[in-house]
Amino acid sequence: MASIKNASLTYHLDEIDSKTPEILDISHKIWEFAELSLKEFKSAALYTEKLAEEGFTVKKGYSGIETAFSGEFSSGTGKPVIGILGEFDALSGLSQKASSVEKEELVKNGSGHGCGHNMLGAASFGAALGIKKYLEKTGTNGTVIFFGCPGEEGGASKAFMARDGVWKQLDAALTWHPGRTNEVTTGTNNSCVQILYEFSGVAAHAAGNPEQGRSALDAVELMNIGVNYLREHMRSDCSVHYAMVDGGGLSPNVVQPHASVLYMIRACKVSDTLALEKRVDACAEGAALMTGTTMNRIFVDGTSNTLPNTVLEKLLHESLLKIPLPGYTAGELAYLEALDLTCPRNGSIPGHGAKYDIAIKRAAADLSCNGTKYVNDFIMPFYSGNEFSPGSTDVGDVSRQTPTAEFTAVTFAAHAPGHSWQNVSCGGSTVGDKGTLYAAKVLSDAAVTLFETPSILKAARDEFENRIAFEEPLSPIPEGAVPYVIE
Repeated sequence: MASIKNASLTYHLDEIDSKTPEILDISHKIWEFAELSLKEFKSAALYTEKLAEEGFTVKKGYSGIETAFSGEFSSGTGKPVIGILGEFDALSGLSQKASSVEKEELVKNGSGHGCGHNMLGAASFGAALGIKKYLEKTGTNGTVIFFGCPGEEGGASKAFMARDGVWKQLDAALTWHPGRTNEVTTGTNNSCVQILYEFSGVAAHAAGNPEQGRSALDAVELMNIGVNYLREHMRSDCSVHYAMVDGGGLSPNVVQPHASVLYMIRACKVSDTLALEKRVDACAEGAALMTGTTMNRIFVDGTSNTLPNTVLEKLLHESLLKIPLPGYTAGELAYLEALDLTCPRNGSIPGHGAKYDIAIKRAAADLSCNGTKYVNDFIMPFYSGNEFSPGSTDVGDVSRQTPTAEFTAVTFAAHAPGHSWQNVSCGGSTVGDKGTLYAAKVLSDAAVTLFETPSILKAARDEFENRIAFEEPLSPIPEGAVPYVIE
């Protein structure tokens, strides 16, 4: 891996240090806002205001999404163009007090950043500040664009932006995610679509004249039964999840005239997801037929599986090693230990590579004390390979238009489950703050290396072109679809 030509240039890192209060203030405010997907109005307003104050050219409303935006800064010829991805949506039902080792709602039935997106966006913003300062001070040719990408948890703004070709302008895209380990993300994951099925029936007195009613709730329940029987006949990499959006009301003595259910349908390849989607559609159609109801199908969002890039993964790993890891105070360590004791244990060794490489597993076992440490305060050995995540992310749609890579930085306790109250607690703590600043420096350092070393960019582009040539040219988003906000 080539190093930065002028290693004495630390403008980007110094800028992040000097702007630390601003970066963390953004993280804390967005943690407090805890806005759900495609409703991040306060968060988007805060970012666009700060980007304008910092001298970025702001663009709003990508792909018809009100909370999608970018901040751009160019120097010299403006090439190459590096994109830094940020997210900032929260999750419902995860309101939690910051820095607490007990499950304590901050707002009853409120939302919380169980995926740490308050930190994700803030660190990416900090990285963009550092890269901008580097370009200004050195006069290097190039452009940095910070992208505010709403709705990662439901809305998939990056996928809609991909449909509109937004990411094709980039020479590379870099991002990160709050996590339990310091390591590069590799491999691929599931593609996904979300569909809302709305059923309409006829109301009637459930005892007096039930024969005149047509139950929309019956239709939802029959659909769910059909899909559950379908599970036996799916590919092994497929999964289907659903949530009741409308149960038809609170009166059991009324035949429910309306009901709806939201489905998430996943498979590794987009073609397999779309094929499974048709089978789920058939279950909905059959349920409507059996109950004498009508069904309205609404496309919500869709994402593609990720396309890895080993060249950029190596670059990010070098930056993970180069930037000093944060240290923790005695109080922070005590907090992490107490919090980690509330988390489930499964005896596994941390890290992607531990599943596939025995040497990495041995190293990770030593570093993590056989998976018993309550904070993974080390950098995982480099692994680039066949990691598969059953989850989904719209970063995959970016990776299909430009070389893209991602890493995780420690912001959570070692055994904290995904989308948990423990993560929300950490995201509002000084532990989360330290991970945020570390991630900002890693991102900015990797981007500076790309500006300083064109050969890495070329190698990343060559790898991308070789990989994409063998991928399906399919989008999970149908023509004419628009982002749909579930109220």
